[in-house]
Amino acid sequence: MLVEFSIVPIGVGTSLSEYIAEVLKEVEESGLPYKINPMGTCVEGDWEEVMALIKRCHRIVMKKADRVIINIKIDDRKDKPLHLDDKIQSVEKRLGKKLKK
Repeated sequence: MLVEFSIVPIGVGTSLSEYIAEVLKEVEESGLPYKINPMGTCVEGDWEEVMALIKRCHRIVMKKADRVIINIKIDDRKDKPLHLDDKIQSVEKRLGKKLKK
């Protein structure tokens, strides 16, 4: 399955990079395939792995912030496994060209 999540600490000021860097360190150490984007992180894995990772990321941010908002989007299929690049490649194939990444 593919999961996109974003974690937003509340009440910590306007710059969030300090918090996001700690989260991405945990994502990197998880060993799960991932890609970051300006608004979140996409991770590939099974339910237990990904949810455990998000839980750890939540705890990391809550150590420094009094409030956290987490947005999670899940794409899960029965008919075939999902991989980070597959959805993009499918659209690129239909367009007949590579998209900006």
